[in-house]
Amino acid sequence: MKPIELDGRTGEGGGQLVRLAVGLAALTSQPVTITNVRGNRQGGRGGGLKSQHVTSIAWLASVTDAQTTGLSVGSKTLTFIPRRSPLQLASQGGKRKYSISAESDAASALLVLQAIFPYVLFASAEGDEPLELDISGGTNVAWSLSYEYFDQVLMPTLEERFGVQVKRELRQRGWSLGSKSRGNIWLRIHPVPQGQKLRYVPPPAYTYPDSYRVERVDVSIIVPQWAHETLQSNVVRDLGTLFPDADVHFKLLEDSRDDARWSVLLVAQSTAGIRWARDVLWSMPKKAKSRDVLVSQLSRALCKRLYEEVELGGTVDEHLQDQVVSLQALAEGLSSFPRHDDGHGADERYVDEVIDGVASLSVGAKLRKEKTHAPFGHGSGHTQTARWVISELLPKSEFYNKGDVVRGVGFSL
Repeated sequence: MKPIELDGRTGEGGGQLVRLAVGLAALTSQPVTITNVRGNRQGGRGGGLKSQHVTSIAWLASVTDAQTTGLSVGSKTLTFIPRRSPLQLASQGGKRKYSISAESDAASALLVLQAIFPYVLFASAEGDEPLELDISGGTNVAWSLSYEYFDQVLMPTLEERFGVQVKRELRQRGWSLGSKSRGNIWLRIHPVPQGQKLRYVPPPAYTYPDSYRVERVDVSIIVPQWAHETLQSNVVRDLGTLFPDADVHFKLLEDSRDDARWSVLLVAQSTAGIRWARDVLWSMPKKAKSRDVLVSQLSRALCKRLYEEVELGGTVDEHLQDQVVSLQALAEGLSSFPRHDDGHGADERYVDEVIDGVASLSVGAKLRKEKTHAPFGHGSGHTQTARWVISELLPKSEFYNKGDVVRGVGFSL
């Protein structure tokens, strides 16, 4: 087969394009060539493959017996030609256990997982035996989802909406900030059984504004011990101002043991089970005149960002939306995770449009099919680019109503 050719400068033009393309290529046994890899990452963050890309692609190449060219850090062109399907994933020592270790401590373990996840999700075995992954790398890394976001937002959504079963454990925290540190995550994944398909389970019917009322905010704080009490009191104050009817629950309090390491996650949950999250990865300036003032500013800014996300009136937050598009395209039938971001807050008419996107799955509302020759639709640049990459690798997937509704291909092996 002639490789599918993708220009790495398209749309958002970063590493997500590479991870999605190679992950789906491995799953579907399609060759792919990416030119201008991470072509929109010139300057401070640099272009070409990074350590986490090479780590995940090398593992996929090993298990698919793929031919590769350009598989090295800094490479601007990559070709990946897989030759084994997920059903041929071999066991090691009689057990389905696999270890993946990035060369760089700062390489995100969660982004490595993102690249290989479609492949392992369908790597079923006789008797529906699960497989285990042990991934070493960063767990709290710049430009990546944190382990806490993965555990509290992404995975619960995949469990509820697609029936995905993944047991996970943070065994060691690893940072891209401060002194070198290597993290480790462990997962036990139950792949989709052979011949079966992912199926989307719609959420309960939404109504506005009742379904969007925040009733609880979970807070995870991983900062130096000296700042715990100050940060907690500021977060309670700021959330109380913005979400006066919500309970504040401190889900995780952990000493980062380093002023250069601050990770805070806020997860708002509505009465209808909608989740929105915002987080921050930050370092305290070494010459800060008033550390308490900076802690107060950090809390105020983060809580405001969460409030603004909720006010958009979507059913997912900015980062969750682009993470679920690939599963939507692989699943059978229609699914919807709408989030509109056109610069204004939600009003009743605006949210009604979002609700209609979800409701159309059951009431047969008119669907307007989108052209997929370029990034498109509502949502962030990452989400728009993800839709384009997926449509190139899964051309039978269909997108409607600015991408708010997806008809998946019903992939199975």
